[in-house]
This record gives sequence, structure tokens and C-alpha cells, in this order.
Amino acid sequence: MADRAAVVMLHGIGADARLWQPQAGSFAARGYRPVPLDFPGYGARPPVEAMDFEGLAADVEAAIAERGLERVVLLGHSMGGMVAQTLLRRRPDAYAAAILCATSPAFGNPSGEFQQKFVAARLKPLDEGRSMADMAEENFSHLTGPAGAGTPWRGHAIAVLGSTPSPTFRAAVRCLVTFDERASLGAIRVPVLCLAGEVDTNAPAPVMERMAGKIPGAEYRCMAGVGHLPNIEAPEAFDTIVLDFLDRHLPRNDTNERTA
Repeated sequence: MADRAAVVMLHGIGADARLWQPQAGSFAARGYRPVPLDFPGYGARPPVEAMDFEGLAADVEAAIAERGLERVVLLGHSMGGMVAQTLLRRRPDAYAAAILCATSPAFGNPSGEFQQKFVAARLKPLDEGRSMADMAEENFSHLTGPAGAGTPWRGHAIAVLGSTPSPTFRAAVRCLVTFDERASLGAIRVPVLCLAGEVDTNAPAPVMERMAGKIPGAEYRCMAGVGHLPNIEAPEAFDTIVLDFLDRHLPRNDTNERTA
């Protein structure tokens, strides 16, 4: 089966591209080419001390170009959804569609009291000498809802969460609070699905529903009993929603490679 489209998968702040492993088989079976990417400092890439959204977006653009892909689908989770929004602003006609999952359009004022408390709270365990591996199981429990308790991907997710380098996580937390693409939502011109988890406290469902309302033609879906890791907590339901959206918006014989 020819690829309908390449789906560029962008991970969140505390994980890496391996968190998309549950989607690899089902997406490929439907004719979509999964392209999970690691941001700078994640996976096998060396740790980083600083990052910003323009640099992250440029890194993704370079990875797409290196693979000879065009008109890809963006699938962004959490911070990856923020990078996807940045990409849509930078090159509004370059993408076939976007799925913004467990994310938001802004974090507010980086110098605000809430944001400063957020950074301090997220970095406090590391400042006290704990490692990402020490906190992985605890973080998984905080991120997930009731649906996550029985997922067969629990061990895999905890291992991925625990392997993020501490310097990279620190850089990502500081980067996160600078994000604000609210002014760009109305200019998005591709099909968009905003996918929320009902009990997600990091990207609350009402925030995502309001976000969808500001993007022309965007669809909004909310997964019951799911927290901040929907593709891990309920992968079959997640895949069904995302693939149905893509099937309705992308032609079956679309191919995104410049060369055969």
C-alpha cells in the first residue's frame, strides 16, 4: 500500500520519540508513514542546556527536508503540540493536517508568578538530587488517568520518561513557559484535530475545547477517563480517533516523497 502521508510525530517535554511506539503498526497498516522525531537533547541526541520554540521548529523542518518529505501531517503531543503550532505559523501552507494532542496555545507570561512557581516546582526534585529515573514511575502516575492503570504500555512509558537527560528536561521546562501562539490560531489553514484527555490536569479539556473554537474548522474530541498520555493510556481508542480524522481529510493515494 502506498503511503497516504507521512505523519511526523512530536513528543512531549519529559519523553522522546519512543513514546509513539504504540502507533507505529496501526498507522503503517492504514497506509500512513510514521515518522517519530527526537527533539534536540532527547533520545540518542546529546543533552542540551537551552532550547527555544523557533529552534525546535527549525530542527523539525530540517528533519523533514532531510527525509525528502512534503505536505506531512503534524502529530504533536504536549510540548510537541506547541512546536506543531509554531511550525504552522512559520509555514502555513507546508502541511497536510495537524493533530494537537494534550496541549495548549499558550503558557502565559514567562515572568509571571504562576510560571515562576511552575518552573520551581518542576525542577525542585532535580535540585534536591533526584534523577529522572527516580521520578519516572511517580510522574507516570501523576500524568495518567484511570485509563492508564491497565495499559500494557505502562512499563515502556516509565522507561522512556526515566531516560530523559536532566539538563534537557531543565531546558525544556524553561522553554515551555515562553510559549504563546494564541494570536496565530485564526490563521491556521489546514485541517486540525484538537484531542484532549478528560482528566488531563496539564492541558485541561476545556482549554483545548476553547482552543479548537479559535482554529477555523477545527475538530475537538475528548477521551473519557484519559489523562495527559492518551496514546499510551488508551492507544486503540487514540488511534481510532486520529486515523478516522486523517482518513476523512487526506486522499488515499497522496504520497509525500519527492523521489520514489
